[in-house]
Amino acid sequence: MIESDGVGLVEPQRLHFDAPLELECGTVLDGYELAYETYGQLNADANNAILICHALSGDHHAAGRHHSDDRKPGWWDNCIGPGRPIDTNRYFVVCSNNLGGCGGSTGPTSIMPGANRPWGPDFPIVTVGDWVRTQARLADALGIPRWHAVIGGSLGGMQALDWSIRYPDRVARAVVVAAAPRLSAQNIAFNEIARHAIRSDPQFHDGRYLEHDAVPSVGLRLARMLGHITYLSDDGMRARFGRDRRSDQARFNFDVEFEIESYLRYQGESFVNRFDANTYLLMTKALDYFDPAQATNGDLACALETTQARFLVIAFSSDWRFAPERSQEIVQALLARKKSVSYLEIESDFGHDAFLMPIDLYHRALRAFLEVPA
Repeated sequence: MIESDGVGLVEPQRLHFDAPLELECGTVLDGYELAYETYGQLNADANNAILICHALSGDHHAAGRHHSDDRKPGWWDNCIGPGRPIDTNRYFVVCSNNLGGCGGSTGPTSIMPGANRPWGPDFPIVTVGDWVRTQARLADALGIPRWHAVIGGSLGGMQALDWSIRYPDRVARAVVVAAAPRLSAQNIAFNEIARHAIRSDPQFHDGRYLEHDAVPSVGLRLARMLGHITYLSDDGMRARFGRDRRSDQARFNFDVEFEIESYLRYQGESFVNRFDANTYLLMTKALDYFDPAQATNGDLACALETTQARFLVIAFSSDWRFAPERSQEIVQALLARKKSVSYLEIESDFGHDAFLMPIDLYHRALRAFLEVPA
């Protein structure tokens, strides 16, 4: 059943770009497609547009439903819609699937030009900067000279930060949620374990599993289970699952016995059914490479020197994947250059996944920030 105050049924769109795109890895794409969705209406002055940047396993379907019988709405439906923090009665909201994704944009599952097979492992490595440049081209095509706001959580927050640096005159507000200015060694290690699990799967076939009509489901399932543990907090898992068993008596075997085991296996299985393994490799590598301060000898404040946006940086107390200290690094760098920045740390037991949750203070802060004149 569709909520009356949501955006309702939405139809994904695709836009083909013929202009060549030189990626940061040096490869040139002669053309590509971006899948995207929009909610609300662009006003006559084209100054009410908001870009939503998705996280690692997200896509362009941020709100509403594609069909009336869809079990779930878009991944940020609690935040986008009439009367919601990102109010579609006021704003024109755009969310695109990142290049290299598996939600309709050109990526490893797309047919390679001049070949009768999917790109697979031959799809080039993409970066956060590449995504932002494709989003800028999408904004041009939609007639949006400047975003009212660019908003993202986790990997999406990194894109919002990159937007403010790369196109300072095209971003009025930047909302960076549960993100970091670059990954820690621990985070890179988690990503490498996930990639190793996928690449070690016998069904991976060096990334050409689609040509073999196969899916590296074991590796992808393990990668998702590992990732999902890092998105949750210990307190949150204890409150939700504790040590609850599915039956009263220990069965003394290796079948699913504890509720947390059942939950993780479900998350892994459902992920295999909707996400591409090569895309997962690309997205985690883009996370690893992100470091805007690399161009300024490690000086993040210097990297943010030319930004013009007002910033809202939000962190969550129990997020240990991107701890509040990492958000504070961004805040301190902005303050060092006397930029306009507000910081909010929210008490929550949801861990990193808190950025997706309908937390009242979070929603109120976001709504207020978007309404204040830039």
